[in-house]
Amino acid sequence: METNSDEGDTTAFVFYRPLLLCLVLVACAKPTRQSDKKPIPITQQTAKTEEKPAPPRKKKKKKIFLTFDDGPNRGTRKVLNIVQQEQVPVTFFLIGEHVFASTTQKATWDSLRVAESIELCNHSHTHAWNNRYNKFYQNPDSVVKDFKRCRDSLELANNITRTPGRNIWRVDTLRYTDLSKSAAAADSLQQAGFTIIGWDLEWHYDHRSFSLRNKSDEIMGQIDSIFATNRTRVPEHLVLLAHDQVYDDANDSAELHQLIKKLKARDEYELLVTSKFPGVKPGKRDSSLATLE
Repeated sequence: METNSDEGDTTAFVFYRPLLLCLVLVACAKPTRQSDKKPIPITQQTAKTEEKPAPPRKKKKKKIFLTFDDGPNRGTRKVLNIVQQEQVPVTFFLIGEHVFASTTQKATWDSLRVAESIELCNHSHTHAWNNRYNKFYQNPDSVVKDFKRCRDSLELANNITRTPGRNIWRVDTLRYTDLSKSAAAADSLQQAGFTIIGWDLEWHYDHRSFSLRNKSDEIMGQIDSIFATNRTRVPEHLVLLAHDQVYDDANDSAELHQLIKKLKARDEYELLVTSKFPGVKPGKRDSSLATLE
């Protein structure tokens, strides 16, 4: 019996159709599975191998404290003008009697009180009874009273002092007295709540002509040498003592100006006021001072 060709073709199509559908589905499924695998971004691939360089460590700067004694006097305003022009922090150690000695000195005091970036501290009221140092330091009670009188008359905002004619330190546990006969008076000041700041280097002057003995280059060299040989009371901290009456002279004030410019240009140095010295308590004077009468 003969088979119809159309019926044979239909039967073959029906038989192979499921197989064709399976092949189509398999072919479509392969790219789908491959597309599920997301490529790893290049940035993520390299991040594991590339590390960010560590930031450079900041070099610790040496601290310098510029301090000026015996104001207000004829040179104080010139010092103040230089300091304000260069915008550097300095400390003035003031004598109470000098503020009220003349209208000019009183006007200078008024300018100091409103000036920015400077600090005003106690250098006694009478400057050791007008330079009678031996007798002054023989009586510790009188020394304390003299410093209290300066503090109260000027309404100073801190308890930082410097003893006239004596390089004495009483800062926290730091104790140094250049002349042992003055030690009892220094101890009494500390017990009364005062902090005493001495100096590591003095810019010397001729006491008859009131002119500097060293140029700014020499002082700069001395500063470098003291740091290099570690000859400061506190490592990496240097207190420089100067006297503002010297800088009434135009040449000497120019030397001061040059020194400050040189210090500012040296990246390894930083200028600060004395309340930033290690061991000095920040802020206002100790409350205990207000009760000492």
